[in-house]
Amino acid sequence: MNEAATPLQRLFRVLVTVGPGALWLFLFVLLPTLLVLLASFMSRGPYGELQGPLTLKNYLRLLEPPYLEAFAQSLWVGSLATLLSALLGYPLAFYIAGHPRRDLLLLLLLLPFFTNFLIRVYAWLVLLQREGLVNAFLQAFGLGPLSLYPSFLAVLLASLYTFLPFFVLPVYASVERIDWQLLEAAYDLGARPFRAFLHAVLPQTYPGLFAGSVLVFIPAMGTFVVADLLGAGRVVLIGNLIQQQFGVTRDWAFGAALSVFLMAFVLLSLYLYARLQGERGLEDLV
Repeated sequence: MNEAATPLQRLFRVLVTVGPGALWLFLFVLLPTLLVLLASFMSRGPYGELQGPLTLKNYLRLLEPPYLEAFAQSLWVGSLATLLSALLGYPLAFYIAGHPRRDLLLLLLLLPFFTNFLIRVYAWLVLLQREGLVNAFLQAFGLGPLSLYPSFLAVLLASLYTFLPFFVLPVYASVERIDWQLLEAAYDLGARPFRAFLHAVLPQTYPGLFAGSVLVFIPAMGTFVVADLLGAGRVVLIGNLIQQQFGVTRDWAFGAALSVFLMAFVLLSLYLYARLQGERGLEDLV
């Protein structure tokens, strides 16, 4: 019989198994986050460098109208993209789950990810410009040409196209686990089709609905590439402000404050999601 491991041996085993992953997380997740947090309390130097003393002025600047407007517009884009994803993606998930060629449909759903994200955004630029395919189609019915680019509509359409699969996939996973006997029981008890669906099917898809909403809302409100290319300055999201502070403006302290604010908002959203979904909320999201 082997003797019990000594504390030193147990520590060695922990360091060998957990140590590399913990070191990776510390160096590339925790440490950069702490540095950004520290930078958010510093000031901009004459040449854009970070300098002391520590101050709260960067966070107070977030209350200024231009930044509140950008945050409100980010929330609006994220909310609309999530709502439209739900209206389109929820029935699509049921259609895929009930189709005999579901594997092919899932492949088609994921096919755009085989193309670079930037190229897909540029494709929307080509489609929506004044001489693009969409306006040519509208002109055939006497409805065009319309000013589709640059516009808020162009940003919304590209965001919806980009993040729709992130909504469909978790809902599809929930649909796959539905107990259809509950629907039959509802029919046996005299429920009409809509009421039976509302009480027997819809609650079983709540985990997928919440997960899909989080996966669409957070990146849709934080992305800057879509707004930068298809909004052309007319649509400014919080991601565009962060890009500007770390780029042209060279105000890294304020850019760090914007980043911390966005991270805090994301963490709050995930926390609310976990509370609504219970103990397995974040597990289902992952």
